[in-house]
Amino acid sequence: MAKRKVYLIAVLPDGYVKTIGPTALDLTHYWRIVAVLANGKTEVFWGHSKSLAEAKRTKNLAVEAAATRGWKSHAVDIVELVRSDTADAG
Repeated sequence: MAKRKVYLIAVLPDGYVKTIGPTALDLTHYWRIVAVLANGKTEVFWGHSKSLAEAKRTKNLAVEAAATRGWKSHAVDIVELVRSDTADAG
């Protein structure tokens, strides 16, 4: 029998809401890196993971990327995904 598909919703500290799905994947966390580049522009990288430990590894990768790519600064947000039958955040 196929797994039931749900929406996964992440609400970040700044109020941004990301909806993933419908999906049957067992994802638990969403991460986002906001990088300020050397030229002052901003780039956003995001993804999702199957565990908090996996998501936390993103912080180490962001530090390495900042050094390699010459970012002025960066911020990493990790939030738990909330399962929902609808795509609405609330």
